[in-house]
Amino acid sequence: MSKFFERAYGTTDQDAVQDLYEDWAATYDDDVIENGYETPGRCAAALAEFLSPPDTPIFDFACGTGLSGAALASLGFSVIDGADISEAMLAIAAKRGIYRNLRHVAPEDPPGIAPGQYGAIAAMGALSPGAAPAHYFGWLLSGLAPGGLLVLSYNDHTLSDPSYTGALAEALKAGAVRQRFKEHGDHIVKLGSKSTIYVLEKL
Repeated sequence: MSKFFERAYGTTDQDAVQDLYEDWAATYDDDVIENGYETPGRCAAALAEFLSPPDTPIFDFACGTGLSGAALASLGFSVIDGADISEAMLAIAAKRGIYRNLRHVAPEDPPGIAPGQYGAIAAMGALSPGAAPAHYFGWLLSGLAPGGLLVLSYNDHTLSDPSYTGALAEALKAGAVRQRFKEHGDHIVKLGSKSTIYVLEKL
């Protein structure tokens, strides 16, 4: 197993998270694909059940090397913007030729989207210890237009952290969103890890 998986689950400081993904960029795709990374495909398929037309602009938060964007593009979504804290990963994502815009964001900075800017936002494996802190959940919701959709995944590591589950529960309780889809399934098959996929509609 790649040493980077252990680092990902043990790193929370955002500067250290940035260093992790800079270091991992060159082998990230091979490492996760060889281990059966199912979450991007599951997220894209869930979003496709509810989002039309396919040219609705989608913001791919923490897009990394672009595996998430590639999953969206494979289902016909054609207007995808991305952002990430790793410049090395963004360089790989750019080579895919599927993003309209890509930008670098500094650790702990807001994602740089205007209120109501997007009809859909994807956060595939992005909100998690070892990735983005839980407070990004609110920032992403603010970037959705009313009626817009947020597809996100919480892996089992994240589901055990009340800051992430609490942010989702609070938004549901407050009536800020309604849940359109929820499914627990494979995250990284060979590691035996699972994730829950959600599609939330902003009210």
